This record gives sequence, structure tokens and C-alpha cells, in this order.
Amino acid sequence: MQSAMQARSKLPDVGTTIFTVIGQLAAQYDALNLSQGAPNFAPDAKLIDGVARAMRAGHNQYAPMAGIVALREALADKVETLYGVRYDPASEVTVIASASEGLYSTISALVHPGDEVIYFEPSFDSYGPIVRLQGATPVAIKLSLSDFRVDWDEVAAAITPKTRMIIINTPHNPTATVFSEADIARLKAITRNTDIVILADEVYEHVVFDGARHQSMACDAELAQRSVIVSSFGKSYHVTGWRVGYCLAPAALMDEIRKVHQFMVFSADTPMQHAFVDALANRESYLGLSAFYQKKRDLLTHALRDSRFELLPSEGSFFMLARFRGFSDESDSDFVLRLIRDARVATIPLSAFYTDGTDSGLIRLSFSKDDATLIEGARRLCEI
Repeated sequence: MQSAMQARSKLPDVGTTIFTVIGQLAAQYDALNLSQGAPNFAPDAKLIDGVARAMRAGHNQYAPMAGIVALREALADKVETLYGVRYDPASEVTVIASASEGLYSTISALVHPGDEVIYFEPSFDSYGPIVRLQGATPVAIKLSLSDFRVDWDEVAAAITPKTRMIIINTPHNPTATVFSEADIARLKAITRNTDIVILADEVYEHVVFDGARHQSMACDAELAQRSVIVSSFGKSYHVTGWRVGYCLAPAALMDEIRKVHQFMVFSADTPMQHAFVDALANRESYLGLSAFYQKKRDLLTHALRDSRFELLPSEGSFFMLARFRGFSDESDSDFVLRLIRDARVATIPLSAFYTDGTDSGLIRLSFSKDDATLIEGARRLCEI
């Protein structure tokens, strides 16, 4: 159908996401998918049974806008046990239709035209576009290429009277770094006595390795008072297609976030919420994730020991970075395309996580896959 109307794009420079492009190419070449942070193995059968049971019990209509009460109470209990702060289930906990929706609702609710929002690159690709859709300015600060740490002096220098929000992500996608206590101290110091809101993307909160502790914004009473925390059931329970997450924030901030949430989706999927209530009752269902994914990290690392890649440390999340500059001068995008075509392994070029396409000769590998896929993927990569 042809139309005489011409769309006026709000994001004229944004096309199809790299994840969709790589996914299509992987299917075309029948490549193993080590690119996407989506497990290729089944979730706990009890969780699926819980959803079916909820459906049979009649929980098939709209849930309350903020989420079913039992799930909000279970989340408040969990956070208090883990991080030592109690969020009010009635006014400070909201069940959301995916962490992505939580990010959008939070930024849309709290950021205004003319504001500035600081975030760190490489980054999850939605942060900047969401900020721009509010008529605000995203301010990207690049992490150090040597170790992908935050330069807090640079952050302090970037803060202006227009700075409304700082977006942080720990454990970090795509670099697999995690915040330290020193990072928390600096973040607290530079935002003290300001109106800056911290938006904390903590979807990998239960995937931290080598005995480290997740540095949630909820752990610090001062930061918790100015922070919005977004997390994901999909990442924690191997069900990224269910699109359910949760958001924590002081009541004054949450009230504004819910105003947007109710007009975006109104409520998250009802039967899944009931199933997650039962899942949360078993603490091992999420506390065992670090050990589970550390084994997969170590399996992939060991399987790549004879490859030509330089593997960077993975401190948390589903990912690790691999440097290929030691044996190829190709751009990371061209290198990834060659891996798909020749090795039939799909990865992600790190340049896709930069607004300006910074190419540092690194690719991102996902180990949220079954062991057979990791072993075979590594075998193919070792032949490069």
C-alpha cells in the first residue's frame, strides 16, 4: 500500500537492533548463537507448571496495575533479606512488563525536555534512544578501554545544572564488570545534595562471580532514597520471553513511574506473576544462579584456552568479551560477519554498544547456553 503521507521520525538514525540483524544472519547460516543473552535451555518445569496451574485456577485477566499483592510482598521480603532495606509493597514495589518497560517508564516519568542524562558506554542499546524520546540529552561517558571501569572524576566533571539522571548497570552488559564498594562511595559522593536520580539497571543482580557481592543501590540507605532499581524475572529464571520484571523506588518516585506504566501496559502478565510468587519462596531458585553461570563461564573459558582470542575477565552477567586484534585487523563488524559465515558462530561486535561505533577489536560472547552449545561453539572458534 502506498501513502502520500511521510512519517516524521523521532529517531531518524535508529534502525533495526543489532540483535535482530545477528539473529537473522545466524538463522541464514545455521550458526550457533553465542550472541544473545537468552538461554537455549528449558526453565524449571515447576515454574511452567505454576503458570499452567494459575491459568487453570482462573488467573487469566488483568492483574492489579502495580502487580498482584502476594508478589509485591514476596519481592519486598526478598530485597530486605538480601540488601537490608524494606520497600513498602503498596507504594514502592511495582511489577513491570519486562525490565525494558521499567527503563522506559522510569525515564519517561522522571526526565523532562532539556534535561541531561549521564550513562556509560558501551551500553545496552536502549538507554540513549529512550532519553532522546523525552526531548532530553543523553551524555555518554566511555568506560576505560583498559579495564572498562568508570572514571568518576570524568562523571563529576560532566554533571551540570541540567543533569537529571545517571543510569548505571551492574553487573554490566556488555563488559561483564561489576561495581565495587569504591564505585558506590564515589557515586554517593558526587550525587549528594543534588536532585539527580540514579536509575539502576540490575537485571543480572544474581549473576555475580568469584564470591563477589552485588552492589545494589538498595544496599546503601542514602543512594536508595534517590534510586530507581529495575530488575528482571526473565534473566533470573531463564524465561526472557515471559517479559516480567520489577521496579523498586521511594514512593514519591514510584508514584510518577506508575503514572506512565499504567498507560503503557497497565499490568504485567497475570499467570506468570502467580508462578513467580511460588518460585521466590525457594531462595535457591535465584541464589544458585551465580554458581550455575560461573560453571558455564569457566566451561567456555576452558574450551577456548587454545584459541587465538584474548578473553577479558567476566565478573558477572551472562557475557564475556574476547579480543581478536592479535590476529586480525578487520573491523569488529566484519569479523563478526566472517565468524557467522565461515565458523557458523554468532557473536556481537562491541562497537554495536557505542553511539559512535567505537571499534576496539572486541566481540561479546554469551554463555547462557547449554553445555553442548558452548563446547561446540568454542571448538569452531578455536579453528579461526
